[in-house]
Amino acid sequence: MTKPSLPELLHAAVTAVGGTERPGQVTMAESVAEAIDGGSHLLVQAGTGTGKSLGYLVPALAHGERVVVATATLALQRQLVERDLPRTVESLHPLLRRRPEFAMLKGRSNYLCLHRLHEGVPQDEEEGLFDQFEAAAPSSKLGQDLLRVRDWADETETGDRDNLTPGISDRAWAQVSVSSRECLGASKCAYGAECFAEMARERAKLSDVVVTNHALLAIDAIEGAPVLPQHEVLIVDEAHELVSRVTGVATGELTPGQVNRAVRRAAKLVNEKAADQLQTASEGFERLMELALPGRLEEIPEDLGYALMALRDACRTVISAIGTTRDKSVQDEDAVRKQALAAVENVHDVAERITNGSEWDVVWYERHDRFGASLRVAPMSVSGLLREKLFADRSVVLTSATLKLGGDFNGVGASLGLAPEGTEGDDLPKWKGIDVGSPFDYRKQGILYVAKHLARPARDGDRADMLDELTELIQAAGGRTLGLFSSMRGAQLAAEELRSRIPEFPILLQGEETLGELIKNFAADPKTCLFGTLSLWQGVDVPGPSCQLVVMDKIPFPRPDDPLMSARQKAVEDAGGNGFMAVAATHAALLMAQGAGRLVRASGDRGVVAVLDQRLATARYGGYLKASMPDFWFTADRNQVRKSLAAIDAAAQQTEAG
Repeated sequence: MTKPSLPELLHAAVTAVGGTERPGQVTMAESVAEAIDGGSHLLVQAGTGTGKSLGYLVPALAHGERVVVATATLALQRQLVERDLPRTVESLHPLLRRRPEFAMLKGRSNYLCLHRLHEGVPQDEEEGLFDQFEAAAPSSKLGQDLLRVRDWADETETGDRDNLTPGISDRAWAQVSVSSRECLGASKCAYGAECFAEMARERAKLSDVVVTNHALLAIDAIEGAPVLPQHEVLIVDEAHELVSRVTGVATGELTPGQVNRAVRRAAKLVNEKAADQLQTASEGFERLMELALPGRLEEIPEDLGYALMALRDACRTVISAIGTTRDKSVQDEDAVRKQALAAVENVHDVAERITNGSEWDVVWYERHDRFGASLRVAPMSVSGLLREKLFADRSVVLTSATLKLGGDFNGVGASLGLAPEGTEGDDLPKWKGIDVGSPFDYRKQGILYVAKHLARPARDGDRADMLDELTELIQAAGGRTLGLFSSMRGAQLAAEELRSRIPEFPILLQGEETLGELIKNFAADPKTCLFGTLSLWQGVDVPGPSCQLVVMDKIPFPRPDDPLMSARQKAVEDAGGNGFMAVAATHAALLMAQGAGRLVRASGDRGVVAVLDQRLATARYGGYLKASMPDFWFTADRNQVRKSLAAIDAAAQQTEAG
């Protein structure tokens, strides 16, 4: 029997999921197959509605080697494991004559820990362990959450937090989960044989396709100890998120609270001298943090340097002493020791990293209203790390609806450690970028409107003219508005003001409900508007007449006082490049491309993306930002846009009435 062709396989898979074949999807599948066969790398921009998950799954499954698929969001991981993969595998089975296995794998703290659940949590103040179920009043929210977890533990097959519905608070989950550092290890743990995290790893080892998240991919690359099974092909979906997720994993933090916890956990397990040394170092650090002012530390101040060295040395003493001291009153000593060790090692590692002072690290103080001050350290860039760890010994496919910024792939490529497309060199990863387009006719389906007449937005300035404009646009659209704001303060002010101005249009505000609830309520009532910030720019998928106006209050440049972004910008300038375009404009372009992508989610969608910031039409960089967004019909005519919105609203009302 001859080997089935890629178009045959794709056709079978598309039919199985009840989709329609798109030319872009076929082009994508062929390019992915070519990259995998040639051992090269590919960046694919695939617009909404292309069916990109099948565009990479089919050629990957046909190839037959093990594939890791890493995604940024829970929603996509779920869609892959619960819908796309089962149907695709089923449909390809008769043609491939094999049934590829697939599994989901996440970091250890995402799984329920049976040891914690049954034996209790090593507690800071008390002797040994405490039973979290008895300590939390059954009537309290925490108590109810924990009782629910206990019942769920008997029926869950995966122990995966995301399968527990409704979800529980982070505080409750922390009582029944462990980080990889706190884990006793399967061989030492009384529950090792039934451990959910170990079972997930075993399933992954036996699978042809492993679905994971960007964070675990980053841990796998950074830690050096492999978490993911050996694989020949890596597919990164939602790849526009990868750099920020890897940066997040590579960021270290020290807070007085965290250091105090380490002191309390270690105190019972080491001699008095070692405990006192850590206590003194902790107090010195805490005193300094009380005076910390937010901002970047280009040089480590002398007093902070001393405090960190004292912490590092005290942690080192405790780490060596923990192994030898035994406190007879401590129950389940292994678990208590492991948790203490994890807390102390974490403090040691961050203190040592900042003390060593790499020129590639950025260090800054942050202040939080609720949690006080923290000291943070992050890599200036993760591009070198990604080039070395990601592209070295496997074929990598990166895909997203937004990878082509300002008209080419080189901006995103550079952030991933790739030289400009077509650059030849022995140690340079070979890659190409393709844009397979979108099945939507953006010029007919959408309008990009820039409110050119508004005053230029000043940072934290009063924008009364913008609120007037927003009010009129919402009235013309009959509600149906997703408001994307560059700051939470902006979203709150606008919601407050418009709720009193136009009470006939209910306004939902991010933070007042869970994101899932907000999106559900927004989709259910066309008159409703939803206002919010960052996670709404990329997380909302509401096709149909409930979302016919997407408003951006201003171009979402990073805040000028963002220590990491400004350090990255300065580094580009010092190297002779254009820091503003490479960092700030790229950041804004990515968000605007994502934000504008919320408008057209299906072939029948119509609407307007309104940018209430004249700079998109007047500034030099405006063209670069516009070239990163879908190719909507463009206007700066406010009367024209109101007429269009009213017509779109009237058509939607007619359909709703019909």
